[in-house]
Amino acid sequence: MTVTDRFLEFVKINSQSDPTTGVTPSTHIQLDFAQFLKGKVEQMGLEEITLDEKGYLMATLPANTDKALPTIGFIAHLDTAPDMSGKDVKPRIVSHYDGSDIVLNQEKGIVLSPSEFPELLNYVGQDLIVTDGTTLLGADDKAGIAEILTAVEYLQNHPEIKHGKIRIGFNPDEEIGEGAHNFDVPLFGCDFAYTMDGGAVGELEFENFNAAGAKIVINGRNVHPGTAKGKMVNSMLIAAKLINMLPATETPAHTEGYEGFYHLTGVKGDVEQTTVSYIIRDFDRNKFDLRKQTLIDAVAEINKEYPGAATLTLTDQYFNMREKIEPVMHVIELADKAMREAGVTPRVQPIRGGTDGAQLSFKGLPCPNIFAGGENFHGRYEYVPVPSMEKAVEVIVNIARLAAE
Repeated sequence: MTVTDRFLEFVKINSQSDPTTGVTPSTHIQLDFAQFLKGKVEQMGLEEITLDEKGYLMATLPANTDKALPTIGFIAHLDTAPDMSGKDVKPRIVSHYDGSDIVLNQEKGIVLSPSEFPELLNYVGQDLIVTDGTTLLGADDKAGIAEILTAVEYLQNHPEIKHGKIRIGFNPDEEIGEGAHNFDVPLFGCDFAYTMDGGAVGELEFENFNAAGAKIVINGRNVHPGTAKGKMVNSMLIAAKLINMLPATETPAHTEGYEGFYHLTGVKGDVEQTTVSYIIRDFDRNKFDLRKQTLIDAVAEINKEYPGAATLTLTDQYFNMREKIEPVMHVIELADKAMREAGVTPRVQPIRGGTDGAQLSFKGLPCPNIFAGGENFHGRYEYVPVPSMEKAVEVIVNIARLAAE
């Protein structure tokens, strides 16, 4: 079965996560998808298959050599993003893309155009898989799942390629930041692993943001505006003052590369009470700590002027996996060589976000991220070039082979 056939089958199965439910998996449809995949790996004859009640599926391709080799894992996530519907996905293959506009939905006037997405021109002549413009596609991360299973099947069918023990893992709720929370690293039993969850072909990532979330609750005092002089304290105006205390040019809209930011994600309130929500991001741990301190200081300044008005809850979310990968850089060197032997130029770049691999690295499983091939994740304009998925399969096979050599 080709990687394309698998992918087209998988994206038609809805498996969106939901950040509001408070359970794991956050949606029952993810567990349904995991059970479906469990049937697939059983049919393939894999071993040590486990699926727990939270939706974590693991399986083993046994080693076919007696050499002492590391156990390598390949991981992808079951869920698609809650940003846009993943129900009734209708994928379509655009054969030999010619560089022109792609009409996704004639009736609704939805067009995927290189004038808005210039990276499309990188794929002229290739087959692209697109949506009908009413849902996301789900290449994030069903491309990764399809690639891992296709690579494992290739290794099964080519016993002349020697490899050590290969473990595969599919987990829920990555898109809501909880994919690694219940991942049983000791049960997975790998020396190192790779998440197949990156974007365009060639991506190789082992740096990500340090991340924190902040919620500031500001209490005011409401009285009738006609008699409010000297009495009213408008919590919304205090919130505005707090927001303006943070650097105006250190936001997502002003930053790129290794630059960090403060991202205002929500303001909700009235005169009596206002809640302000931020996420804080930086690659450098010291700068990250300074950003958190800047917010702490700003809230302290507010409370000097309005005693006891503001309460800050600051929560670390995840950290930059680089500090865990640097001591085992052979893991990156192996992936780099595997890509080059597949004819892919590695593009080592920081992730301006986080992955399951970051949390897993801090749980003791070094886990950088490799491209799955898709573009424009989480929306109606998502697409994946077929050759990119095929190259990802080749990279997985090469990693297994090179580790044995």
